[in-house]
Amino acid sequence: MVKVTGFQKRTSTEGHVYFALELQSDDLEFIVSQKTGRHYATVRKCWMSCTFNEHVCAMMVGKSMPGTIHKEACEPYAFVVEDEEITMSYRMVYSPIESQNTESVVFGTTQMQEA
Repeated sequence: MVKVTGFQKRTSTEGHVYFALELQSDDLEFIVSQKTGRHYATVRKCWMSCTFNEHVCAMMVGKSMPGTIHKEACEPYAFVVEDEEITMSYRMVYSPIESQNTESVVFGTTQMQEA
């Protein structure tokens, strides 16, 4: 499950205004800091564009929906966190289907039964 935790008003490169919802997973993860080597707890977050207006976005905050947030490979990009430049080659994306195999999605079961 993921939860809508916020939203932002954004402007596209063409100048169009739109809104994006902030999604957060409910799965706790433990990551090792590359800088300190110590563990820290986190949850996966991502942003999803939407066709909602500001009022509807505000109503969506706090709502849960099925799905997961997973890593997806992308072109490397850099950003700065606390004066440290970090390069990433993945981004977080929302998937509306919970992590499961294709068989269970197609057949609606968790295991195939042998005939």
